[in-house]
Amino acid sequence: MFSSTVKSVVLAAALAVGGTALAQDRLLNVSYDVAREFYKDYNAAFVAHYKKTTGKDVKIDQSHGGSSAQARAVNDGLEADVVTFNTTTDVEFLASNGVVAKDWAKQFPHDAAPTTSTMLFLVRHGNPKNIKDWEDLIRPDVKVVVVNPKTGGNGRYAYLGAWGSVREKGGSDADAAEFISKLYRNVPVLAKGGRDATATFLQRNVGDVLITFESEVVSVEREFGKGKVDAVYPSVSITAENPVAVVQRTAAKKGSGELAKAYLDYLYSEEAQEIAAKHAIRPRSETVLNRHQEQFKPIRQFPVSKYFGSLSQAQREHFNDGGKFDQLYQGPAK
Repeated sequence: MFSSTVKSVVLAAALAVGGTALAQDRLLNVSYDVAREFYKDYNAAFVAHYKKTTGKDVKIDQSHGGSSAQARAVNDGLEADVVTFNTTTDVEFLASNGVVAKDWAKQFPHDAAPTTSTMLFLVRHGNPKNIKDWEDLIRPDVKVVVVNPKTGGNGRYAYLGAWGSVREKGGSDADAAEFISKLYRNVPVLAKGGRDATATFLQRNVGDVLITFESEVVSVEREFGKGKVDAVYPSVSITAENPVAVVQRTAAKKGSGELAKAYLDYLYSEEAQEIAAKHAIRPRSETVLNRHQEQFKPIRQFPVSKYFGSLSQAQREHFNDGGKFDQLYQGPAK
Protein backbone atom coordinates (compact mmCIF):
# COMPACT_ATOMS: atom_id res chain seq x y z
CA MET A 1 0.00 0.00 0.00
CA PHE A 2 1.08 3.55 -0.69
CA SER A 3 1.97 5.69 2.25
CA SER A 4 0.07 8.94 2.69
CA THR A 5 3.19 10.86 1.62
CA VAL A 6 3.50 8.89 -1.63
CA LYS A 7 -0.21 9.34 -2.25
CA SER A 8 0.21 13.09 -1.87
CA VAL A 9 3.11 13.15 -4.33
CA VAL A 10 1.18 11.09 -6.88
CA LEU A 11 -1.90 13.29 -6.46
CA ALA A 12 0.20 16.43 -6.88
CA ALA A 13 1.78 15.03 -10.02
CA ALA A 14 -1.61 14.08 -11.43
CA LEU A 15 -2.93 17.56 -10.76
CA ALA A 16 0.14 19.07 -12.40
CA VAL A 17 -0.35 16.94 -15.50
CA GLY A 18 -4.04 17.78 -15.58
CA GLY A 19 -3.24 21.44 -15.13
CA THR A 20 -0.83 21.30 -18.05
CA ALA A 21 -3.38 19.57 -20.22
CA LEU A 22 -5.93 22.21 -19.39
CA ALA A 23 -3.45 25.10 -19.61
CA GLN A 24 -4.44 27.84 -21.99
CA ASP A 25 -2.07 30.06 -23.93
CA ARG A 26 -2.55 33.64 -22.80
CA LEU A 27 -1.46 36.95 -24.23
CA LEU A 28 -1.76 40.59 -23.13
CA ASN A 29 -2.11 43.28 -25.80
CA VAL A 30 -1.49 46.79 -24.47
CA SER A 31 -3.10 49.22 -26.87
CA TYR A 32 -4.34 52.75 -27.40
CA ASP A 33 -7.64 54.22 -26.30
CA VAL A 34 -9.88 54.21 -29.37
CA ALA A 35 -8.84 50.76 -30.65
CA ARG A 36 -10.76 48.77 -28.04
CA GLU A 37 -13.73 47.86 -30.29
CA PHE A 38 -11.47 46.85 -33.17
CA TYR A 39 -9.40 44.55 -30.98
CA LYS A 40 -12.48 43.06 -29.39
CA ASP A 41 -13.53 41.79 -32.83
CA TYR A 42 -10.00 41.00 -33.96
CA ASN A 43 -9.29 38.93 -30.86
CA ALA A 44 -12.33 36.74 -31.50
CA ALA A 45 -11.13 36.14 -35.06
CA PHE A 46 -7.59 35.37 -33.94
CA VAL A 47 -8.76 32.95 -31.22
CA ALA A 48 -10.71 31.00 -33.86
CA HIS A 49 -7.79 31.10 -36.31
CA TYR A 50 -5.31 29.98 -33.64
CA LYS A 51 -7.54 27.08 -32.60
CA LYS A 52 -7.99 25.99 -36.21
CA THR A 53 -4.29 26.14 -37.09
CA THR A 54 -2.71 24.90 -33.85
CA GLY A 55 -5.48 23.05 -32.04
CA LYS A 56 -4.81 25.22 -28.99
CA ASP A 57 -7.01 27.61 -27.09
CA VAL A 58 -5.76 31.11 -26.40
CA LYS A 59 -7.02 33.87 -24.13
CA ILE A 60 -6.36 37.47 -25.16
CA ASP A 61 -6.35 40.15 -22.48
CA GLN A 62 -6.55 43.84 -23.39
CA SER A 63 -5.40 47.07 -21.78
CA HIS A 64 -6.38 50.41 -23.30
CA GLY A 65 -5.49 54.02 -22.54
CA GLY A 66 -3.58 56.98 -23.93
CA SER A 67 -0.84 55.53 -26.15
CA SER A 68 2.05 57.25 -24.35
CA ALA A 69 0.69 56.42 -20.91
CA GLN A 70 0.41 52.79 -21.96
CA ALA A 71 3.99 52.79 -23.22
CA ARG A 72 5.19 54.14 -19.88
CA ALA A 73 3.23 51.44 -18.04
CA VAL A 74 4.86 48.72 -20.12
CA ASN A 75 8.27 50.27 -19.61
CA ASP A 76 7.65 50.37 -15.86
CA GLY A 77 6.88 46.65 -15.70
CA LEU A 78 3.40 45.89 -17.09
CA GLU A 79 3.94 42.45 -18.67
CA ALA A 80 2.53 43.05 -22.14
CA ASP A 81 3.25 40.39 -24.74
CA VAL A 82 2.55 42.80 -27.59
CA VAL A 83 1.98 46.53 -27.94
CA THR A 84 -0.32 48.00 -30.59
CA PHE A 85 0.00 51.78 -30.49
CA ASN A 86 -0.90 54.74 -32.68
CA THR A 87 2.48 56.46 -32.80
CA THR A 88 5.90 55.04 -33.56
CA THR A 89 7.48 57.20 -30.86
CA ASP A 90 5.80 55.12 -28.17
CA VAL A 91 7.31 51.92 -29.59
CA GLU A 92 10.68 53.62 -30.09
CA PHE A 93 10.60 54.69 -26.45
CA LEU A 94 10.29 51.02 -25.46
CA ALA A 95 12.99 50.02 -27.95
CA SER A 96 15.40 52.59 -26.51
CA ASN A 97 14.96 50.94 -23.11
CA GLY A 98 15.40 47.39 -24.38
CA VAL A 99 11.75 46.44 -23.84
CA VAL A 100 11.14 45.75 -27.54
CA ALA A 101 13.71 44.93 -30.21
CA LYS A 102 15.76 47.73 -31.73
CA ASP A 103 14.74 46.56 -35.21
CA TRP A 104 11.04 46.20 -34.32
CA ALA A 105 9.94 48.13 -37.43
CA LYS A 106 11.59 45.54 -39.69
CA GLN A 107 9.92 42.52 -38.09
CA PHE A 108 6.56 42.99 -39.85
CA PRO A 109 5.47 44.44 -43.23
CA HIS A 110 4.89 48.17 -43.82
CA ASP A 111 7.37 49.10 -41.10
CA ALA A 112 5.30 47.10 -38.60
CA ALA A 113 2.19 49.24 -39.16
CA PRO A 114 -0.62 46.96 -40.44
CA THR A 115 -3.19 49.78 -40.56
CA THR A 116 -3.39 53.56 -40.80
CA SER A 117 -5.85 56.30 -40.02
CA THR A 118 -6.13 60.05 -40.52
CA MET A 119 -7.45 62.98 -38.53
CA LEU A 120 -10.83 64.51 -39.21
CA PHE A 121 -13.43 66.58 -37.38
CA LEU A 122 -16.58 65.44 -35.62
CA VAL A 123 -19.17 68.19 -35.30
CA ARG A 124 -22.63 68.23 -33.80
CA HIS A 125 -25.41 67.00 -36.09
CA GLY A 126 -26.19 69.48 -38.81
CA ASN A 127 -22.82 71.21 -38.35
CA PRO A 128 -24.36 74.31 -36.71
CA LYS A 129 -21.04 76.21 -36.75
CA ASN A 130 -20.48 75.38 -40.44
CA ILE A 131 -17.00 73.97 -39.81
CA LYS A 132 -15.36 72.82 -43.04
CA ASP A 133 -11.58 73.09 -42.73
CA TRP A 134 -8.70 73.72 -40.33
CA GLU A 135 -9.03 77.50 -40.63
CA ASP A 136 -12.49 77.35 -39.04
CA LEU A 137 -10.99 75.97 -35.83
CA ILE A 138 -9.39 79.30 -34.92
CA ARG A 139 -12.58 81.34 -35.28
CA PRO A 140 -13.50 83.09 -32.01
CA ASP A 141 -16.94 81.39 -31.94
CA VAL A 142 -15.54 77.84 -32.14
CA LYS A 143 -14.46 75.66 -29.19
CA VAL A 144 -12.26 72.66 -29.99
CA VAL A 145 -11.93 69.37 -28.10
CA VAL A 146 -8.60 67.62 -28.58
CA VAL A 147 -6.28 65.21 -26.77
CA ASN A 148 -3.24 66.58 -24.95
CA PRO A 149 -0.36 65.88 -27.38
CA LYS A 150 1.96 65.20 -24.45
CA THR A 151 -0.16 62.26 -23.24
CA GLY A 152 -1.66 60.62 -26.34
CA GLY A 153 -0.89 59.84 -29.97
CA ASN A 154 -4.36 61.07 -30.95
CA GLY A 155 -3.37 64.51 -29.69
CA ARG A 156 0.05 64.46 -31.37
CA TYR A 157 -1.44 63.64 -34.74
CA ALA A 158 -4.06 66.39 -34.28
CA TYR A 159 -1.30 68.91 -33.54
CA LEU A 160 0.91 67.75 -36.42
CA GLY A 161 -2.09 67.64 -38.75
CA ALA A 162 -2.94 71.24 -37.87
CA TRP A 163 0.68 72.38 -38.30
CA GLY A 164 1.06 70.52 -41.59
CA SER A 165 -2.21 71.87 -42.95
CA VAL A 166 -0.68 75.36 -42.89
CA ARG A 167 2.48 74.15 -44.64
CA GLU A 168 0.43 72.27 -47.27
CA LYS A 169 -1.25 75.55 -48.20
CA GLY A 170 2.01 77.39 -48.65
CA GLY A 171 2.52 78.74 -45.14
CA SER A 172 5.83 78.85 -43.30
CA ASP A 173 6.73 77.23 -39.99
CA ALA A 174 6.21 80.64 -38.38
CA ASP A 175 2.70 80.75 -39.86
CA ALA A 176 2.07 77.23 -38.57
CA ALA A 177 3.25 78.16 -35.07
CA GLU A 178 0.92 81.16 -35.04
CA PHE A 179 -1.97 78.96 -36.18
CA ILE A 180 -1.25 76.39 -33.44
CA SER A 181 -1.19 79.12 -30.79
CA LYS A 182 -4.61 80.38 -31.92
CA LEU A 183 -6.05 76.88 -32.22
CA TYR A 184 -5.16 75.83 -28.69
CA ARG A 185 -6.54 79.07 -27.30
CA ASN A 186 -9.88 77.67 -28.49
CA VAL A 187 -9.40 74.42 -26.53
CA PRO A 188 -11.28 74.68 -23.21
CA VAL A 189 -9.71 71.52 -21.76
CA LEU A 190 -7.09 69.05 -22.97
CA ALA A 191 -8.36 65.47 -22.88
CA LYS A 192 -6.17 62.63 -21.58
CA GLY A 193 -6.86 60.21 -24.44
CA GLY A 194 -9.07 59.63 -27.46
CA ARG A 195 -11.97 58.10 -25.56
CA ASP A 196 -11.78 60.82 -22.90
CA ALA A 197 -12.00 63.42 -25.68
CA THR A 198 -15.09 61.76 -27.13
CA ALA A 199 -16.75 61.62 -23.69
CA THR A 200 -15.91 65.29 -23.13
CA PHE A 201 -17.51 66.21 -26.45
CA LEU A 202 -20.61 64.03 -26.28
CA GLN A 203 -21.31 63.25 -22.63
CA ARG A 204 -20.21 66.54 -21.11
CA ASN A 205 -21.39 68.46 -24.20
CA VAL A 206 -18.18 70.52 -24.32
CA GLY A 207 -17.04 72.16 -27.55
CA ASP A 208 -18.23 72.54 -31.12
CA VAL A 209 -15.77 70.22 -32.84
CA LEU A 210 -13.69 67.19 -31.90
CA ILE A 211 -10.41 66.50 -33.73
CA THR A 212 -9.92 62.75 -33.70
CA PHE A 213 -9.08 59.65 -35.70
CA GLU A 214 -11.34 58.71 -38.60
CA SER A 215 -12.07 55.43 -36.84
CA GLU A 216 -13.78 57.20 -33.96
CA VAL A 217 -16.82 57.91 -36.19
CA VAL A 218 -17.86 54.26 -36.00
CA SER A 219 -17.25 54.09 -32.25
CA VAL A 220 -19.39 57.18 -31.64
CA GLU A 221 -22.27 55.82 -33.69
CA ARG A 222 -22.08 52.47 -31.91
CA GLU A 223 -21.97 53.96 -28.42
CA PHE A 224 -24.18 57.02 -28.78
CA GLY A 225 -26.33 56.20 -31.81
CA LYS A 226 -26.35 57.54 -35.34
CA GLY A 227 -27.29 61.14 -35.95
CA LYS A 228 -25.40 62.58 -32.97
CA VAL A 229 -22.43 63.86 -34.98
CA ASP A 230 -21.39 64.58 -38.55
CA ALA A 231 -17.93 63.77 -39.88
CA VAL A 232 -16.13 66.63 -41.62
CA TYR A 233 -13.17 65.78 -43.83
CA PRO A 234 -10.77 68.73 -44.06
CA SER A 235 -9.08 69.56 -47.36
CA VAL A 236 -5.86 67.94 -46.16
CA SER A 237 -4.79 65.80 -43.22
CA ILE A 238 -1.96 63.67 -41.90
CA THR A 239 -1.35 59.94 -42.33
CA ALA A 240 -1.33 58.24 -38.94
CA GLU A 241 0.35 54.83 -38.83
CA ASN A 242 -0.59 52.25 -36.20
CA PRO A 243 2.64 50.43 -35.22
CA VAL A 244 2.86 47.05 -33.48
CA ALA A 245 5.66 45.16 -31.76
CA VAL A 246 6.45 42.04 -29.76
CA VAL A 247 7.57 42.88 -26.22
CA GLN A 248 10.82 40.95 -26.19
CA ARG A 249 11.34 41.45 -22.44
CA THR A 250 8.11 39.55 -21.74
CA ALA A 251 8.76 36.99 -24.47
CA ALA A 252 12.13 36.16 -22.92
CA LYS A 253 10.56 35.77 -19.48
CA LYS A 254 7.41 33.86 -20.43
CA GLY A 255 8.43 32.16 -23.66
CA SER A 256 5.51 33.85 -25.43
CA GLY A 257 7.43 35.14 -28.46
CA GLU A 258 5.98 32.66 -30.97
CA LEU A 259 2.39 33.34 -29.87
CA ALA A 260 2.99 37.10 -29.85
CA LYS A 261 4.38 37.01 -33.39
CA ALA A 262 1.46 34.90 -34.61
CA TYR A 263 -0.96 37.39 -33.07
CA LEU A 264 0.64 40.33 -34.88
CA ASP A 265 1.18 38.43 -38.14
CA TYR A 266 -2.55 37.77 -38.37
CA LEU A 267 -3.25 41.52 -38.40
CA TYR A 268 -2.08 41.44 -42.03
CA SER A 269 -4.51 38.68 -43.03
CA GLU A 270 -7.47 39.54 -45.25
CA GLU A 271 -9.90 38.71 -42.44
CA ALA A 272 -8.17 41.08 -40.05
CA GLN A 273 -7.92 43.81 -42.68
CA GLU A 274 -11.66 43.49 -43.26
CA ILE A 275 -12.27 43.84 -39.52
CA ALA A 276 -10.14 46.99 -39.55
CA ALA A 277 -12.22 48.41 -42.39
CA LYS A 278 -15.40 47.62 -40.47
CA HIS A 279 -14.08 49.84 -37.67
CA ALA A 280 -13.09 52.64 -40.07
CA ILE A 281 -9.39 51.90 -39.67
CA ARG A 282 -7.72 52.08 -43.07
CA PRO A 283 -6.38 48.67 -44.15
CA ARG A 284 -2.99 48.27 -45.81
CA SER A 285 -4.44 45.70 -48.20
CA GLU A 286 -5.28 47.50 -51.44
CA THR A 287 -7.83 44.80 -52.22
CA VAL A 288 -9.70 45.38 -48.98
CA LEU A 289 -9.33 49.16 -49.23
CA ASN A 290 -10.82 49.13 -52.73
CA ARG A 291 -13.81 47.17 -51.47
CA HIS A 292 -14.54 49.99 -49.02
CA GLN A 293 -14.00 53.05 -51.20
CA GLU A 294 -17.39 54.47 -50.24
CA GLN A 295 -16.48 54.39 -46.56
CA PHE A 296 -12.93 55.74 -46.85
CA LYS A 297 -13.55 59.05 -48.53
CA PRO A 298 -10.63 60.45 -50.50
CA ILE A 299 -8.63 62.99 -48.57
CA ARG A 300 -5.27 64.49 -49.48
CA GLN A 301 -2.79 63.25 -46.91
CA PHE A 302 0.80 64.05 -46.08
CA PRO A 303 3.23 61.80 -44.18
CA VAL A 304 4.86 62.86 -40.93
CA SER A 305 8.24 62.82 -42.67
CA LYS A 306 7.26 65.65 -45.06
CA TYR A 307 7.45 68.40 -42.44
CA PHE A 308 8.75 66.77 -39.26
CA GLY A 309 11.43 64.28 -40.37
CA SER A 310 9.99 61.53 -38.18
CA LEU A 311 7.73 61.19 -35.18
CA SER A 312 10.83 60.91 -32.99
CA GLN A 313 12.10 64.24 -34.29
CA ALA A 314 8.65 65.76 -33.84
CA GLN A 315 8.58 64.42 -30.30
CA ARG A 316 11.88 66.07 -29.44
CA GLU A 317 11.09 69.38 -31.11
CA HIS A 318 7.40 69.77 -30.32
CA PHE A 319 6.26 67.57 -27.43
CA ASN A 320 9.12 67.06 -25.01
CA ASP A 321 9.12 69.33 -21.98
CA GLY A 322 10.04 72.83 -23.08
CA GLY A 323 9.28 72.05 -26.74
CA LYS A 324 7.22 74.05 -29.17
CA PHE A 325 3.89 72.89 -27.75
CA ASP A 326 4.84 74.08 -24.27
CA GLN A 327 6.00 77.37 -25.75
CA LEU A 328 2.82 77.92 -27.77
CA TYR A 329 0.17 76.55 -25.42
CA GLN A 330 -1.22 79.21 -23.12
CA GLY A 331 -4.47 77.53 -22.10
CA PRO A 332 -7.92 78.74 -23.09
CA ALA A 333 -8.53 82.46 -23.42
CA LYS A 334 -10.08 84.02 -20.35
